[in-house]
Amino acid sequence: MPNTQSAKKALRQNLKRRALNRTQRSALKTVLKKVRTAAATGSDAKTQLSLAYKSLDQAAAKRLIHPNKAARLKSRLTLLYRKAESKPAAPAANS
Repeated sequence: MPNTQSAKKALRQNLKRRALNRTQRSALKTVLKKVRTAAATGSDAKTQLSLAYKSLDQAAAKRLIHPNKAARLKSRLTLLYRKAESKPAAPAANS
């Protein structure tokens, strides 16, 4: 428990920031998951990838994640997208 007035205020600020950071990280993870599923299914992957780029850049600018991590994730998502794009679509099963 904080004793001084400034420590009490710092605790309040930390709790608010933590809550905000958790929601923003969760939203970022959701965007990344949407890209991965879109690449796997082959539907709407390009728009999801551009949304992920934007989200990663914003998160890195706010220091929510490290800029190098954002660059690494963008690189991996791009590789995943290109790999899925180059793979021919699976033929539909006629059973």
